Amino acid sequence: MFSTKTGTAKLLLLVVVGLILLKAVVAWLTGSISILAQASDSLLDLFAGITTFFAVRISTKPADDEHPYGHGKVEDIGGMVQGILIFIASGLIIYSSIRRLVEGASIELTEAGMGSMLVSIVVSIFLSRHLSKVAKATNSVVLEANAHNIAADVYSASAVLVGLMAVRLTGLTKIDPIVAMGVAIYILKVAYDVAFKPLAELVDTRLPPSQQAIVETCLKEHSDRVVGFHKLRTRRAGSQCYIDLHLVMAKDISLEKAHEICEQIESEIEDILLEASVTIHAEPCGDECDYCSVVCSKHQG
Repeated sequence: MFSTKTGTAKLLLLVVVGLILLKAVVAWLTGSISILAQASDSLLDLFAGITTFFAVRISTKPADDEHPYGHGKVEDIGGMVQGILIFIASGLIIYSSIRRLVEGASIELTEAGMGSMLVSIVVSIFLSRHLSKVAKATNSVVLEANAHNIAADVYSASAVLVGLMAVRLTGLTKIDPIVAMGVAIYILKVAYDVAFKPLAELVDTRLPPSQQAIVETCLKEHSDRVVGFHKLRTRRAGSQCYIDLHLVMAKDISLEKAHEICEQIESEIEDILLEASVTIHAEPCGDECDYCSVVCSKHQG
């Protein structure tokens, strides 16, 4: 149930709502700004989860007349929205922390705060690992962004836990807003990481070198039937990737044979790169027989 994109998005929403309720109640009981910062971060996780849920549902829709290339870029937009929301949350936390340092405030029931952070840490570890696993299996940008976001909660909750322990041992309440600001600064870094990848894909950055190499390897394996290739272009939209290129073939090859070779190469690439769409334009060679290993009427090998 929770191994698909949609199922994982539902799991994310359920867990995040539970964490928000826990942290909000404990923040109210203790008066801790660092726990409130954690609750605010989880609230942003909820907005991100809602964005993820709808982005995944829309992005998995098949191509139609209005969207002939599919809806994959909705995932990238969802990832960008998450990054922006995290930036906003960080700014609010820093502002609240500075006010708390200036005005001062007491913290009560630190044991309850530490317990809630332990629960948050354990839950976030398991959730981020599951999100990362499904994101890799489905090539989902938006789920990957959520996995990084939830993983960041582990570190920030750990910092809050240490801060509360220090307050409990020393009685210095100013430690709490200082820890909250440290958490906010770390979240800013995560926001940049979360937003950068979707932005790169929205402007059609080419596939990573490892995936680009897979395409080139598949083409080179047919050097006995293909003269060469050029104008190789790649891009990604959400979990879908698009590849197009020009394939140079012998002049005297039949249209049927050329089509057969193109389909075979397209199939081989799509079998390795999941959710790939390959388009090949075949063109005749320019009599470069001295450099060609393809057997044809002019070049007998």
